Amino acid sequence: MTEFTVWAPAAARVRLRLFGAADHEMCAHAGGWWRVDVPGVGSGTDYAFLLDEDDYALPDPRSRWQPAGVHGPSRVYDHAAFPWTDSGWTGRQLPGSVLYELHIGTFTPEGTFDAAIGKLDHLVDLGIDLIELLPVNAFNGEHNWGYDGVCWYAPHEPYGGPDGLKRLVDAAHAKGLGVILDVVYNHFGPSGAYAPMFAPYLTEQSNTWGNTVNLDGPHSDGVRRYIIDSVLTWLRDYHVDGLRLDAVHAMPDSRAVHLLEELAVEVESLSTHLGRPLSLIAESDLNDPKLVTPREAGGYGLHAQWNDDAHHALHTLLTGERQGYYGDFGSLECLTDVLTGGFFHAGTWSSFRQRHHGRPVDRPRLPGHRLVAYLQNHDQIGNRATGDRVSASLSPSLLRVGVTLLMTAPFTPMLFMGEEWAASTPWQFFTSHPEPELAAAVANGRKREFAAHGWGPADVPDPQDPQTFLRSRLDWAELGESEHREMYEFHRRLIALRKSRADLSDPRLTAVDVRHGDQFLLMRRGGCLVAANLAGKPQRITLPGAVRKVLLATGDGVTVMRDRIELPPETAAIVAL
Repeated sequence: MTEFTVWAPAAARVRLRLFGAADHEMCAHAGGWWRVDVPGVGSGTDYAFLLDEDDYALPDPRSRWQPAGVHGPSRVYDHAAFPWTDSGWTGRQLPGSVLYELHIGTFTPEGTFDAAIGKLDHLVDLGIDLIELLPVNAFNGEHNWGYDGVCWYAPHEPYGGPDGLKRLVDAAHAKGLGVILDVVYNHFGPSGAYAPMFAPYLTEQSNTWGNTVNLDGPHSDGVRRYIIDSVLTWLRDYHVDGLRLDAVHAMPDSRAVHLLEELAVEVESLSTHLGRPLSLIAESDLNDPKLVTPREAGGYGLHAQWNDDAHHALHTLLTGERQGYYGDFGSLECLTDVLTGGFFHAGTWSSFRQRHHGRPVDRPRLPGHRLVAYLQNHDQIGNRATGDRVSASLSPSLLRVGVTLLMTAPFTPMLFMGEEWAASTPWQFFTSHPEPELAAAVANGRKREFAAHGWGPADVPDPQDPQTFLRSRLDWAELGESEHREMYEFHRRLIALRKSRADLSDPRLTAVDVRHGDQFLLMRRGGCLVAANLAGKPQRITLPGAVRKVLLATGDGVTVMRDRIELPPETAAIVAL
């Protein structure tokens, strides 16, 4: 006997359609739920729902499997049937870990979960602890960044579907790698979003991507449960080790208990039951430490949040760019504030927003590992007009200086796929919307967006052009080229050093001492010191103690003279004092 359920609180009638069989009338239950038990139905059966007197078959809002795409029927899927081999997996905690963000469709030439398994040894050798997958839930079309998802329970079929994702997670665990999954609960994608036809999942308000999700209006209990159950599904049924919650600032919630806090409570309960750590990481534009402050101290109790201020401080200092939201960043004073205080905008004036922004971090109480920092990520590359990586404009020597500062900061560091070898491939904005009107709207909107920043229409790649997608695939053959291989080996040694020295992964913001001068910076990390020369000329720098040993240098020619160090142009060194 198989039970079919669906939440449709405003419907007067709901029918279940089993393809190849007669329709079944469903019975109304409390809370707007409809149910029916059907004998003889097993995994692999296609089904859909019909609302009221309409004969249009709609996929299940909680569909686990959409093999025919988001517009096709749902298919019964049995989570218990997968042969997991990770019973001994005890998880990966976020503190002390190095993250690696990747997009399944462009990480390998094949663009599948199974193909990604073949690259896991590379990540193990690099020293990665947790891989973070860009969204993999089903969206319309073949390829997409993933933020247009409409089926919040079903992995994208062209990637390999439910079993494919489970095979990847199972294989990652076998190699000691945890898996973080990026999930989007702030909007539905523009094509194939049938859930709002069943219930009031959306409000009349809108954010950047569409109508906002109904978290606090009438019938919002069912909407919140829809999100919470999706979260628990990924963590429990797919064995993933954490979730990155996309743009939580675009999820308005006026309730006394915010959805994020509710999620933290439910995930903590599941973690206790499973006996392994589960992490919730927020992406937020608010610079509000309340998100990652423990619930006992009045916060939401999430485990970490992305820290764009750390990216902006590093990026502007290295590249000299000052356009748009980079305007307030770029000085050594700015980077010092970030390294010692977490945020740059912490109740300070933001010229980009034309208002004060952010809140200070409680440095003695809030550990830095709750802030995820990066020199590059999918947004900061892909939302540039041409999708150019920072390696396209920086010298290899400055790249090494940048990643050295990242890996020795008191935050949780994250790399973007290919960054470890300074991949030459861009990562551009690509879509494959089958609807001509939607495709044209996306392409024209992209051109208008960048016209305001001085980019001509011809400079902005067409998201719908298949070549835009193909250009964004990693070229793994580059690892065989000496310059790329040397960059990879440097990243590998740097990560290994970070893990071998407790001082370099110490998350206490109060334990970071930074001073700077004319285009140089010194960062004291316990018994270790990071010295960085950002100038195009050699510099001799006086140190706050005698050097016992040079642990790692980004280039040749570093000279140590007891309490002084001479650094060649665009060079950094990590020394033991």
